[in-house]
Amino acid sequence: MHLSRSPRRRRAAWAAAVLTAATLLIGPLPAASAAADAGVPSPKADSALREAVDQGGEASFFVVLKDRADLSGARGKRSHAAKAKSAYQELRAKAEDSQRSLTAFLDREKVGHQDFWIANAVRVTGDEDLVKKLERRSDVDRIVKERHYRLDETQSQVADVAADGDPEWGVKDIKADQVWSRYDNRGEGIVIANIDSGVQYDHPDLVANYRGSNGDGTFTHDYNFYDPTGRCATGGVPCDNNGHGTHTMGTMAGRGGIGVAPNATWIAAKGCESSSCSDASLLAAGQWILAPTDHTGQNPRPELAPDIVNNSWGGGDTTFYQNIVEAWNAAGIFEAFAAGNDGDGTTCSTAHAPGAQAPAYGVGAYDVDGKIASFSGFGPSPVDGSMKPNISAPGVNVRSAWPGSSYKSASGTSMATPHIAGAVALLWSAAPSLIGDIDGTRALLDEGAIDVEDTHCGGTAAMNNVWGEGKLDILASVDKAPHTAGTVTGRVTDSATGAALPGVTVTATNAGTTRSVTTGSDGAYRLSLPAGTYDFSYGGYGYGTGSVKGLQLAVGQDRTENVALDAVPSHAVSGTVLDVTGKPLARATLTVEGVPVPEVTTDAAGRFTLPKVAEGSYTLTTEPAAPVLCNGVRDTALTVDGAETLTVRLPARTDAAGNNCAPAAYAWIEGSAKVALSGDEDARNIALPFPVKLYGVSYTSAAVTTNGLVNFLAPRVGDYTNTALPSATQPNGIVAALWDDLTLDKKSSVRTATTGTNGSRRFAVVWNDVLFADGSANRATFETVFDEATGAITFQYRSVPGNGAKATVGIENQSGMDALLYSFNQPVLTNGSAIRIAPQGATS
Repeated sequence: MHLSRSPRRRRAAWAAAVLTAATLLIGPLPAASAAADAGVPSPKADSALREAVDQGGEASFFVVLKDRADLSGARGKRSHAAKAKSAYQELRAKAEDSQRSLTAFLDREKVGHQDFWIANAVRVTGDEDLVKKLERRSDVDRIVKERHYRLDETQSQVADVAADGDPEWGVKDIKADQVWSRYDNRGEGIVIANIDSGVQYDHPDLVANYRGSNGDGTFTHDYNFYDPTGRCATGGVPCDNNGHGTHTMGTMAGRGGIGVAPNATWIAAKGCESSSCSDASLLAAGQWILAPTDHTGQNPRPELAPDIVNNSWGGGDTTFYQNIVEAWNAAGIFEAFAAGNDGDGTTCSTAHAPGAQAPAYGVGAYDVDGKIASFSGFGPSPVDGSMKPNISAPGVNVRSAWPGSSYKSASGTSMATPHIAGAVALLWSAAPSLIGDIDGTRALLDEGAIDVEDTHCGGTAAMNNVWGEGKLDILASVDKAPHTAGTVTGRVTDSATGAALPGVTVTATNAGTTRSVTTGSDGAYRLSLPAGTYDFSYGGYGYGTGSVKGLQLAVGQDRTENVALDAVPSHAVSGTVLDVTGKPLARATLTVEGVPVPEVTTDAAGRFTLPKVAEGSYTLTTEPAAPVLCNGVRDTALTVDGAETLTVRLPARTDAAGNNCAPAAYAWIEGSAKVALSGDEDARNIALPFPVKLYGVSYTSAAVTTNGLVNFLAPRVGDYTNTALPSATQPNGIVAALWDDLTLDKKSSVRTATTGTNGSRRFAVVWNDVLFADGSANRATFETVFDEATGAITFQYRSVPGNGAKATVGIENQSGMDALLYSFNQPVLTNGSAIRIAPQGATS
């Protein structure tokens, strides 16, 4: 990620922003030599990894497989949605097939792993022995150490946007404002995204065209924002804890004069933790761009992929992210990458990947005087020798949005790149036949660019390694575009009063195209579409739907379709919320998703009454208040056609793997066989009487620790600091009945016991009278019970001083990326109670 700096600090800024794990996804190398089989490190593992695991060390790294998906079928699809769906299916299928052998090996080795389909890579943590075993595998291409680089704090200037909304200098310089006036086009119908530090979604200049905005003060963040870093505190709600992402999104799609395409719709993935970007987060964000998911990362919908994605980050001289770039291109997603801020105004080959990779469209930066920025990265590409950058755009003292509903000026190729992304939104909105045509779009951008002759790094006046094709001129590109579209405009009003209806969704569909816009404050809308026959639908809360069927649109034709919608009656909705056990639940919140009905909270008896809800079909979401314990979230189909009375019973809470949680009947099992644990920070391996599955992996042994853990991956000591789950930090692959800082003295013991007959046995690990290591005399007795027949795990508590106020209770998968957390530092455990965690589909 290129965080902006003042000019005198620009080089340090870029150097600090080196992409994590920059050597990931280098092209195939020759197979390992016989020396590797003899224990000599092979070229499959990079030098940084070999150094990290030398002399007994451990490191996190990526195992990159050789197999690659065939995306030619995706490229041949007609519509954007079809391209994205085909690419997703091919990539996912190839990864599942080719990773199966590797992940089975890792499971046998008790190595946790995080699998990525978009790059066919698996993230693991291990030692030198594991690295050598992986090097010998014929299906492995590269093994690359994971790296994390700190970023300096952003250096920028506080700025106030002009009150009259006059376009910023960069918007004017690329002639975006002239596209607005000449073509009456501001990016309507195009979805644009960024991978960055997040976005302040409710910034005054961004909130109106956020895809998650319902136009009435409510928001739907699923499929519109994704945070694989876990840094946004509230689940699924967008945040930007750095500012960089809000700034780049403002340049792309901000209102008030700051954005190139202010009527484009935007979504975002937070691929950078804050002052750094991790390769795992960037890969997860890259996957989400191709197949957006809900906020938990589940239920992918590639048909909701954006048209364009901006990437104002990068670093290193390798081909990391190349496969992701090629996958996006195959899916018809235009990508723009910053070329890097490591230049000095003279030296060549200072551009950096991914923007310096041949498949990527790399962007250089210039200033208000039309001079190339001294920090802008030059070619030839140090990665593959290709001509870089591809084009240049305004990138010095660019004013844009900033978290806190403010504005700042910043410099960097990070600031230039969103000018390109926004420009493509204007081009595709004006010439929709280009949507998904990556090569045709690049050609038009190149053809429209203003040549600048600077050949000291090679090239010609038309294309050189300083400016690329030259200075972006989006008006010239739009002028040269194939104008085979027609335009449909109109107003949506209330049929009874004639009042304008803002926030109404207008959708046009035909066999190969689906485009949507929302009406503005004046009820107006505008869509440019390829010639053809369309069905239009109109819908907004509180109104019936409207439609126009079989609208025939010819090349260059302007059509006006004004629609009046009828208001519908509203009715009261009331009822009761029950918890997972069927008892009334107080303080649960109920929300009618996507409509301006105020959220309500249940009273002490679990009762609620919603304000009147307009007739229609909705999703009613019911969420428990903290501590949520075993209560899940219930989405209830709500059809309002009169007064409605509901009883909503919350389901058992689940994790991404489908494990579920519920209170259980207390049935204590006494331990008998003693585990050789003693003192503080001790761990021992034990044999299991029957195979136990954790997140789909079967184990015949596990480690037990003094701190209330069963660890299926390693007999790890030093786990006295409990954390919320999931957590990428070790220990992973754990079952935590009462994870706290505990110790054993002469009064304490850890014992096991097996009850029942073959096929229906229960195995208990029992912590008896263990002492809290906080200087108090408090002791706890609790146990973990594994059930052979159902695969369930039950936690039982005989005595728990403090009710678990400082403990973690739950299970976590082997990679630390999924977990079912019952409680974290909450006093919710009671003596004589039991909690059952069961795999998906298990019987009681």
